[in-house]
Amino acid sequence: MSIIGPAIPDSRVLDLYAGTGALGLELLSRGAAHATFVESDPKVRRVLEANITALEARERCTIERGDALAFVRRTATAARLYDIVCADPPYATAGAVTIATTWLDAPFASILGVEHDPRTTLPPGGETRRYGDTAITFYRE
Repeated sequence: MSIIGPAIPDSRVLDLYAGTGALGLELLSRGAAHATFVESDPKVRRVLEANITALEARERCTIERGDALAFVRRTATAARLYDIVCADPPYATAGAVTIATTWLDAPFASILGVEHDPRTTLPPGGETRRYGDTAITFYRE
């Protein structure tokens, strides 16, 4: 988060493949104004909802039920709704490459951070940081 620190205050955040909401909730704790979480798994969404409630962040959050890639495709064709997008797609899918490619074709946020397997090559134009068996590539408009 320190890499994008100056962009966080008052930002509108999109957390794709939200899971428990760790990324979006961390951004909220650092001053983001609102976070939208996209998660398809109903059981995981219940955990996400419980985490949002426990942190008393309900008024600053929206949960979208459904597929993250479908959501991105709809978002990429709309006016820019987000300042920061973070995505943590399953490593066994092409989700990271697809999200990065979609953003490069039509940036739907000022900053995109995509977590991925370090052996996966994302499209050029981003800055990749490696942390053990994880890589995060940041794209900035």
